[in-house]
Amino acid sequence: MARGAVLGRLAWKIGEITDVIRETPNVASLLIDVPDWPGHLAGQHVDVRLTADDGYQAQRSYSIASAPQDPRVAITVERLEDGEVSPYLVGELRAKDKLELRGPIGGYFVWKADDPRPLLLIGGGSGVVPLMAMIRHRAAADTKPPVRFLYSSRTIEDVIYRQELERLTATGDSLDVRHTLTRAQPPGWKGYSRRLDRQMIDDVAWPAHDSPVAFVCGPTSFVEAAANLLVEHGYDQAWIKTERFGATGG
Repeated sequence: MARGAVLGRLAWKIGEITDVIRETPNVASLLIDVPDWPGHLAGQHVDVRLTADDGYQAQRSYSIASAPQDPRVAITVERLEDGEVSPYLVGELRAKDKLELRGPIGGYFVWKADDPRPLLLIGGGSGVVPLMAMIRHRAAADTKPPVRFLYSSRTIEDVIYRQELERLTATGDSLDVRHTLTRAQPPGWKGYSRRLDRQMIDDVAWPAHDSPVAFVCGPTSFVEAAANLLVEHGYDQAWIKTERFGATGG
């Protein structure tokens, strides 16, 4: 994901992998113990750098998936077959391996649980990652503003954090998660079965008169479509924070 940040005061640190969690066939979460980690906000990201034996370096940015209350740093990575970094992170790293990173980075696409406004989250594919940090932050916080989350995936097998989202939704503390599957649906599917459209936004989004705050993350075309639909729904552009990524990198 391309994001702006001021990096002058951030130093590279060596973290240790404590666990690798397989989220989907192509996605894994890395739990990392980072010495002297200063803490982070829900929505921030880190840079990860790999260095080959010949000195060649590749660097990518990954959203932080863990809640600010979690002392570990978690990143969730989707494997891109032609990527330089993601195949190594998803397929090669194991517990006790080391990883070089710096952060936290970013101050715009962040959310704090003490914000009382109704929260709307819209995610496409791996764009769920920073939104999940917000959901986890809320789950661990004392204050719990109401949240609606619209999550678009290709198939049910591609839904990242599926079991955790089901568990958090079942607690009944005003977290409403809606899924749309754009490519294939399992038998008996009761969610949406199409790409984002105005009717879907009208169904899920908080009414404009509630003055909500919205966070949208995913591929560029998805984010632009969602933001435009929210404006059509009556949202002020100042209420909508977006983060997007393209097909490059990995």
